[in-house]
Amino acid sequence: MSYLLQLFKLARPYQWTKNIFVFTGLLFGHGWERPALILQSVLAFFAFCLVSSGVYVLNDIVDRDADREHPEKCERPLASGTVSLRAALFLLVFLWSGGFSLGVFVSRPLGIILGIYVLMNIAYSMRLKQEPVLDVFLLASGFVLRILGGTLGLDIPPSQWLLLTGTAVSLFLGFVKRRAELLRLGDDPGKHRKVLQFYSDKMLDGAIVISATVAIVSYGLYSMSEHARLVHGTDQLIYTVPLVMYGIFRYLHLLYSARGGGDPSRDLLRDPHVLITGVIWAGVTIYLIS
Repeated sequence: MSYLLQLFKLARPYQWTKNIFVFTGLLFGHGWERPALILQSVLAFFAFCLVSSGVYVLNDIVDRDADREHPEKCERPLASGTVSLRAALFLLVFLWSGGFSLGVFVSRPLGIILGIYVLMNIAYSMRLKQEPVLDVFLLASGFVLRILGGTLGLDIPPSQWLLLTGTAVSLFLGFVKRRAELLRLGDDPGKHRKVLQFYSDKMLDGAIVISATVAIVSYGLYSMSEHARLVHGTDQLIYTVPLVMYGIFRYLHLLYSARGGGDPSRDLLRDPHVLITGVIWAGVTIYLIS
């Protein structure tokens, strides 16, 4: 049983919270009015959960030697030796087989989006994670592909404004993650993650400010746009903007004052302010557009 728990830990199920982005299309496309679409969205969510867990297993396989030298990652199942390489490969095949089967069952476009997601992450793991700035853009692309999986993958036209907002939020989370690593790893962060030697405090602080600003402005413009009024029949979405601003500023507090920001999935579950703000935002948004 303990070995199965280690395999479960290797799949990092707590990271599945990132796949909530899949439900963007269901929310802003009024999909909750169609039971069949709700089911498709749930299946798409679990398809991304399986495939993304496979990506985490692949990352741990590739990085297992470097992880042994990391102060925190050395406790991961592969790095610590509690799970064998053979078992990890078996788990990888199982997760990707299940995820792709589920994705193609929902729709062919979703299967293609999942394939792009996997290929992009393979390129990231093998080489591109060493390229500064590009590494963060690739991380952000994973969130955007989740949004596309929940829109194009389910035959829901995606809003350009929401894609821009989603991209900006994803970049914000990516640059915050890199900044948190710099703060946590001390004087020689490049020893644990090579790409960090190319980043500086000032560069990352600037990138965080820019991406946060774009996220807030683009969401605000969307909330006041003619498109939002025609699709949702309301011009009241502007009242959800302060919630978005609070969530972003609270996340910055976690980064600079509470040594958080390194893992959005854990931060979402650990900080009640971020979690409650997200729940309130979703509730108010559904109320306004329903």
